[in-house]
Amino acid sequence: MDEKVTNQSLLMNLFLQPQTSVFTVLDGASVEQLPQLLWEHKPQNICLYRGELEPDMASVAPYLVKLEFDHRFTKLVCEKGWGKHWGIFVITPADVDIRVLRQHFRKFLKVLSPDNKTLYFRYYDPRVLRVYLPTCNAEEIRIVFGRVSNYIIEDEDSSVMLCLSSDGEKVRTEKISLTQTR
Repeated sequence: MDEKVTNQSLLMNLFLQPQTSVFTVLDGASVEQLPQLLWEHKPQNICLYRGELEPDMASVAPYLVKLEFDHRFTKLVCEKGWGKHWGIFVITPADVDIRVLRQHFRKFLKVLSPDNKTLYFRYYDPRVLRVYLPTCNAEEIRIVFGRVSNYIIEDEDSSVMLCLSSDGEKVRTEKISLTQTR
């Protein structure tokens, strides 16, 4: 697999739709030194956890980042993170603000287990989201999507991009080869 072709195809597919914004939710537990990378590259970003975090918690926390087509951080995420479960990509209408999206994603950080224990839900790991979303009922789908048009995640085969969308009742999954032009 030609990684350069795959990365360029991923970038082009993420920014394919006009009048949209592209975000990523990155998993600090998967991205080594994520807070440092965000500080160095300075993309618009916000931690999904509230308040002042201890350094060890800040290093594994999830971060919501707005991506710009020609920004060096976007290129870094596409080149280094794709296929390594760094996080998920999110396509929204252009008018969706990062703080509004943060509120939306914060709703899913914790879930109750069958025995009523509160657990962290790492939905921003593509291996989790690609299994979880297809199991959702219509109400859950509407909640999880909210103002999100598409979730873009890596398939088990990293040369394939999964584009998850909703018709309000069920999740539609489109598999897109990143090794062929679209």
